[in-house]
Amino acid sequence: MPIWIFRIATLAAFPFLTYNFIKPDWMTFLGGLLCGAIVVAGEVLFKRLRLIKIMIACTGLILGYVLFVLFDYGIHNFFPADVSWWNVHAFKAEILLIVFGVLACVFKARDLEGLSYTGHHLKVADLSALMDGRIIDLCEINFLSGVIVLPVFVLDELNKMVASKDPLERAKGRRGLDVATRLQELKEITTRITNKNPKGATLEEKTVALAKNLDAEIVTLDFNISKAALLKNVIALNVADLATALKPVVLPGETMSLFIMKDGKEKEQGIGYLDDGTMVVVEEGRKHIGKRAEVSVYSILQTSSGRMIFAKIK
Repeated sequence: MPIWIFRIATLAAFPFLTYNFIKPDWMTFLGGLLCGAIVVAGEVLFKRLRLIKIMIACTGLILGYVLFVLFDYGIHNFFPADVSWWNVHAFKAEILLIVFGVLACVFKARDLEGLSYTGHHLKVADLSALMDGRIIDLCEINFLSGVIVLPVFVLDELNKMVASKDPLERAKGRRGLDVATRLQELKEITTRITNKNPKGATLEEKTVALAKNLDAEIVTLDFNISKAALLKNVIALNVADLATALKPVVLPGETMSLFIMKDGKEKEQGIGYLDDGTMVVVEEGRKHIGKRAEVSVYSILQTSSGRMIFAKIK
């Protein structure tokens, strides 16, 4: 609200001041209104621009002025006989060199910005994270903070998958691109696309190398990338590990209500599932298939593919 008060006050004050203290006519009034509008437009523009962009433009302005000073010094010292032609065109040359400096820095802004983006606030999203899609949920609940980095070489790989003849691979590619698009639309987090393409024989090596160069973290579901990142001292945020860590703790002796869906491999066994997908093998549960029953946990088996819980009808 205060910013709107400032804008309205600026638009009202400039015409009032110019009309009353400079010249009381309509041209002066309109000129004051134009000056107020320029001030408000400048405030809106600077608010939308990131600080790094403003700094880059200022650097270009200073660079152009320094070039002009060097040219002016060189001409007056090395061509002292006749500098009248230079004096006539000096102002134009100054403007041109300043514009050249600003444009040169603006065109290189992407590289200069890239140098400023390093640190653990950066999260490089790899191919598996984009195809999985749960990274969106983590961003929406503000579990992931900072800046999500989308490498161009990962997006190119997704485009190749979309063009594949394999329908499953095509579907994964489309999902990955949809997730990348939704990440850029999220208000909860900032997303940046980088053209950096480090050397690497595989996509996994490039991803780890990029994160290493940026001092960033990797968001992944790929076990191999997690291990490769560990060897390079890069932090890997594995969504699959997070899901495993958040599985409800079940201890032997606990009782729970379970819907038994189907029969098991052994005689009289029934199979049910917890909300997180953990399979529960229920002894003497076959006759309760299609019903909810009270079961008591008596054993838990941890395997490489996850947990299995063994229970019996209470």
